[in-house]
Amino acid sequence: MRDSTLEGVSNINNPFGQVLVALVTPFTADGEVDWPAVEKHIDDCITAGADGIVVTGTTGETSTLTDPEKLRLVEVGKSVAAGRAKIITGGGSNETAHAIQLYKASEKAGADGVMIVTPYYNKPTQAGVLTHFRMIADATDLPVILYDIPGRTGIPIKYETLLRAAKHPNIVAVKDAKGDFAEVSRVLNQTDLLYFSGDDANVLPHLAIGASGLIGVTANIAAAPYRTIVDAVNAGDLHTATEAHQMLEPLVRAVMTHVPGTVAAKYILHGLGRISSPRVRLPLVGPEDSEAALIEDELSHVGSIPGLDLGRFRPDRNAAAGGALPKVHGTTR
Repeated sequence: MRDSTLEGVSNINNPFGQVLVALVTPFTADGEVDWPAVEKHIDDCITAGADGIVVTGTTGETSTLTDPEKLRLVEVGKSVAAGRAKIITGGGSNETAHAIQLYKASEKAGADGVMIVTPYYNKPTQAGVLTHFRMIADATDLPVILYDIPGRTGIPIKYETLLRAAKHPNIVAVKDAKGDFAEVSRVLNQTDLLYFSGDDANVLPHLAIGASGLIGVTANIAAAPYRTIVDAVNAGDLHTATEAHQMLEPLVRAVMTHVPGTVAAKYILHGLGRISSPRVRLPLVGPEDSEAALIEDELSHVGSIPGLDLGRFRPDRNAAAGGALPKVHGTTR
C-alpha cells in the first residue's frame, strides 16, 4: 500500500525523478541522428528543470531508430546528464526476445531505468501481456515503468493485470496514457506502483489524485512550468499549480492536437532555433501547410512562459516538409 505519510506527490522510493521529458531525437536534414543537437537538447531540458530524460520512446521515434542508435542515445544521455538527471530507455518491441535483448544492452549502456510499452500489433491476451512484462523485468536489475497507451498499441493493460504485474520487484511504475482516472486511483490504492502522467493535458489532474510525476512531450519545449506544477503540488499549493497548468494549455494544444507530438515539437523547436532541423523519419512527415498554420495559430495564444520566448519563433515549413529515409534502417534482427 502507498505510504500516506509522504507529502504531496514526492516519493522517496521514486528512482526516476518527477519531471521527465519524452525526448525528441534531433535529426539532420537527411534523417541521420544529429548527435551534437542531441547533447545540446538534453542539456537544455535538464537546465530547464527536468530530472529525468526518456530517450528512444514514442516521441523519440523509437520505431525508426536502429538498436545501435538507441544504445548510443542512452550513452550520450548519461554523459550529458552527468548525474543531474536519470536516463530511462523507452520503446521496447512487440517481440519479447528482442525486447529482452535490447533492455539488457541498455542496462550495460548505463540506463537508470526502462519503460516497456504494451506489445503492439500482435494484440496478445492479458496473460501474454503479463508474461511479456515479467520476462523483461526478470532480465534486468533496472526499475521498470509499464507504458499503458491503448490508442497506439490496440490493447490496454487491464486493472487485474496491473495488480499482478505490481507484485514483480522490478516493476515499480506505470506511464498512463489511457486516461481512466478512476482506475488510476484504484491501482494507487491497492499497489505501491508509481504513476506518471503520459498525457500532457492531464498532468495536473494525474498529480492531484496521487501520481508521482509526468513523462511529457511539451516538456521538450518548456520544462520549467512542469517543474513549477510538480513543486507546487508537492508543497500543497494548488493555486500555483493551476496557474502553471493554465499557462501551458495553448502550448499543449499546439503540440498535441493537429499532428503527432513528435512532429509538432520538432517544428516548434526548430522554429525557436533550438534544433538544427525539424526532420522526422518516414512514415512520419512534417506538417502540411494547413496543419502548420493551425500549430502557429495555437502558439499565438501562448502567453508568458518561463524559459520560452516565442518572439524568436521563425517557422520554416519548407524545412519541415516530407520525411526522411535514413541510410541505415531496421530495428529488429
